[in-house]
Amino acid sequence: MQDRQTTGPRGERLAKGLGWFSVGLGVAELAAPARVARLIGIRRPNGAVRIVRAMGARELASGVAVLVNPRASGGVWSRVAGDGLDLYLLQQTYRRNDVDRGRWLAATAAVLGVTVADLRCAQELRANETRTARAPRRSHLERAITINKSPEEVYRFWRNFSNLPRVTRSVEAVQEIDDRRSHWRVRTPTGIAVEWDAEITEEHPNERLAWRAVTGPVTLQGVVAFRPAPGNRGTEVRVTVHYEPPAGPIGSGVAWMLDSTFERRIQEDLRRCKQFLETGEIPISEGPGLSRPAQPPANPDQLRAQAGVH
Repeated sequence: MQDRQTTGPRGERLAKGLGWFSVGLGVAELAAPARVARLIGIRRPNGAVRIVRAMGARELASGVAVLVNPRASGGVWSRVAGDGLDLYLLQQTYRRNDVDRGRWLAATAAVLGVTVADLRCAQELRANETRTARAPRRSHLERAITINKSPEEVYRFWRNFSNLPRVTRSVEAVQEIDDRRSHWRVRTPTGIAVEWDAEITEEHPNERLAWRAVTGPVTLQGVVAFRPAPGNRGTEVRVTVHYEPPAGPIGSGVAWMLDSTFERRIQEDLRRCKQFLETGEIPISEGPGLSRPAQPPANPDQLRAQAGVH
């Protein structure tokens, strides 16, 4: 059965209708307060004009708030509060001697009906906000770079996953389990270590390599495509990643994957891979001219000397 809300989250269409209703009513109360007072049963509206105008300003503000963001429940809840105030004022109006009881009853019934609609809409929007907050956040990114090496060389480097810690900042270690499975250990910028087992799901030598995480807290899958770059300029490497962090404390530790930090790191890692394959060196810091050989020396003093640090 198709959901009756076909143009957005549940309650959004109703919220838009209520928002426009608020705007229309607010304009009427501001422009013709005496006439509105008579419609709700006040025969001598002079003393009620100021109150009706205040109600109009509130209606207009609520309507605009709803229309600005019809998916948020806050604007509709402000209407619910306004409905309560309207009902209170109508109750006070009933005690006046100049009240038309028939019109008063009709106005009260109308406000009660709108209140029910407002409550229903606010509850649906709040439920949708709760579902959205609890739902896992998914993301997709795609990055590419051209490396001045043949597809065979680049593919061979990537196919040996244990090479990746040499060119990536986050991947601490990759251990080959067998010809299709490997164990990954990644350190997030917050210092949390995340581990999972991955398996190769698709392999076309020198063309395409796909894998996915099969254990661990992260739903993650990726594809690396290799194809000759135009103009005989080497190989275009295109990385596509789909990921979904879990909820809870671990999820908060890997939530960095969902922002621009993760995308920036992927691009930086591709540049490091390019430099490694083309020159045999990769950067050791963000500073200019700082690099280290592909096979760093075992002696720390020698490494510091290469970096110009004494």
